[in-house]
Amino acid sequence: MRRLAWASVGLALVVVVLGAYTRLADAGLGCPDWPGCYGNLGAPQTPAELQAAAALYPDAPVDVGKAWIEMVHRYFATALGALILGLAVVAVRAKGAAPRALPIALLALVMLQGAFGAWTVTLKLWPQVVTAHLLGGFATLALLWWLALRLGAFHLGAVPERLRRLTAGALLVVAAQVALGGWVTSNYAALACPDFPTCHGEWVPPMDFRQGFDVLQAVGPNYLGGMLDSEARIAVQFAHRLGALAVLVVVGALGWRLATVGNPLAPWVLGLLAAQITLGVLNVLLALPLWVATAHNAGGALLLLVLVTVRHCIASGAKA
Repeated sequence: MRRLAWASVGLALVVVVLGAYTRLADAGLGCPDWPGCYGNLGAPQTPAELQAAAALYPDAPVDVGKAWIEMVHRYFATALGALILGLAVVAVRAKGAAPRALPIALLALVMLQGAFGAWTVTLKLWPQVVTAHLLGGFATLALLWWLALRLGAFHLGAVPERLRRLTAGALLVVAAQVALGGWVTSNYAALACPDFPTCHGEWVPPMDFRQGFDVLQAVGPNYLGGMLDSEARIAVQFAHRLGALAVLVVVGALGWRLATVGNPLAPWVLGLLAAQITLGVLNVLLALPLWVATAHNAGGALLLLVLVTVRHCIASGAKA
């Protein structure tokens, strides 16, 4: 079960990064149908397949590169689902000798993730579904990591009980920032402010928070490229920057407190925090290079895992 858990963690991280790459490469609708791609198990390539795809989806011209990006993401996500199913089966057969509730909950979550993946396509990148799909991916990764830690992977030193609330606060602000990041990318607001630290040369530019955070957006339009006005996108980007400031303060405080007690996780917390802030700034200054934006998503996932590890160390110390 430990081997399955570690394999699932590694594959879940790959799926999260591939999901980010798919969104950022504008390949979320690389295949207009689900679970196939223009009616095929893979991207259409032969002249006959391309002709059939054009007949089936005349309003969705085939981009073979983007179609393959989308299908590779689906293949890896399907493999992750199979591993989590294996975890759940092993947990049930262990009859109490291993954690059971968490693998079963993970199986339910990954099934829900499959549904969100389908809705992402059928609802044409509706921002609410895209953001929920992103959060579900991060939640799956974090819970798999928690399970691996519970199975006794390694010991990382004690964390004082007095840091429990600060750790919970750090997890909360990072989760909120992940949600904001998902809302930024699903509404194509990453470049709403082309400069940093100001936005269009102003510290507080004109913003439309009502439209920017309208969760009742209509279902039906194709949201590829986004539907928000400029001031609404600025509001979304500005909120993400404020979230980054909250993460810097809270997670930075946790990292400093961990360093004062000599915990080996401190350099990881502070290092990943510094990397995330740097990548976020580079996204703006370099006009969102694909590799930087993808690394920013991966860094957010790794920072979340380190914070989950800190929380696990606190829980383990309390049990001891």
